[in-house]
Amino acid sequence: MKLHVHERGDGDKVALLVHGGMSDHGTWHALEDVLVARGYRVYAPDLRGHGLSGRGEYRPELMADDLVESLPVGADVAIGHSLGALALSLAVERLRPGKAVYSDPGFRLATVPAGAYEGMRAMVANASSESIRAMNPRWSEADVRAELEGFRKFDLSFLAELGGFDGEYVPVAPVVPSLVQSAANSFIMTPELNEELRANGFEVRVVDDVAHCIHRDDFDAFLKSLDGWI
Repeated sequence: MKLHVHERGDGDKVALLVHGGMSDHGTWHALEDVLVARGYRVYAPDLRGHGLSGRGEYRPELMADDLVESLPVGADVAIGHSLGALALSLAVERLRPGKAVYSDPGFRLATVPAGAYEGMRAMVANASSESIRAMNPRWSEADVRAELEGFRKFDLSFLAELGGFDGEYVPVAPVVPSLVQSAANSFIMTPELNEELRANGFEVRVVDDVAHCIHRDDFDAFLKSLDGWI
């Protein structure tokens, strides 16, 4: 499907930003500011079931097809977080960015703990600024607002289908030069997976003292881990 795509900037370089599950393009507000200041034109889609994009069947392969349908080919860099990183990895051969960055990617969804999806559903359904702030005390107020806005536009049925994915999407090799950002306190990345990805030809940088949302837990550390990639 054609996705809603937020666009900003008029620079000569192009960046694609693909958000993670339950969020929307607003999660990238801080990175978007940096990229536009550095001369990029930013394209940030809302995945199906998220933000202002349509609803439908929810599988990683379909989300990848949506990216190909909705985004320009040949961007200078493409960055995906979590489920968005997974969708990007399945679309990268067709999108052909110059570089790809996978931030705490959902390549092995089977590592998600049992019952986590039910907990996520309750978290989204009952979310408030206070609950988001309490769960994420390091986030900026802008990040808290963006999360709440993303939750309000999220199709909760997505989580039921997410639990049915077979969970094994670890890429065997990078299609383009590729960086994996791995959160030290991730719930989906493990030291073993980091080493597997290195053996497969990916550059892997572990970001210390952060959880799954690296770009919101410590934006400065997130940017530092992107040195040479943006």
